[in-house]
Amino acid sequence: MNDDFLAAMSRAANTVCVVTTDGMAGRFGVTVSAMTSVSAEDPDPSLLVCVHHLSPACEAIQRNRVFCANVLGSDQAYISDCFAGRTSAKGLDKFDCADWATGETGAPVLLGAQATFDCSLLHDFRVGSHRIFVGQVSKVTAEKNGLPLIYHGRSYAEPIAIRHFR
Repeated sequence: MNDDFLAAMSRAANTVCVVTTDGMAGRFGVTVSAMTSVSAEDPDPSLLVCVHHLSPACEAIQRNRVFCANVLGSDQAYISDCFAGRTSAKGLDKFDCADWATGETGAPVLLGAQATFDCSLLHDFRVGSHRIFVGQVSKVTAEKNGLPLIYHGRSYAEPIAIRHFR
């Protein structure tokens, strides 16, 4: 069942995000493909990210109580690789792969990301191998141009606009 589940999930296209945090527990980041809106209709929108429970970023997010979901652009696969552990960069050296600002919450915000969601932690709970973090969004940025980096079929891709004619 697990192999079938993983094969089927590889057919779902997801944006690639680097989730970052900073505070008393330290500065950490991790690449994820599970990020989505929870509520956009409330005065304070919220989103969720899923992080493997063994990731050092997981405990840091819990202790720092803040995180930023940085949606990568199609030209930023190297940043994803760095925070996914596919390069030689370790610990704080991972942040050397890009330029960062400090968000309102104190979490690192990626300059040049397709979108950023600076969040304060509302809820977190574990389901299986992952922790689900729900954050209240305090600040958002969005690029007007460019394409997001997509993860599909266990590799990177970029979307193609499809025009509908009526």
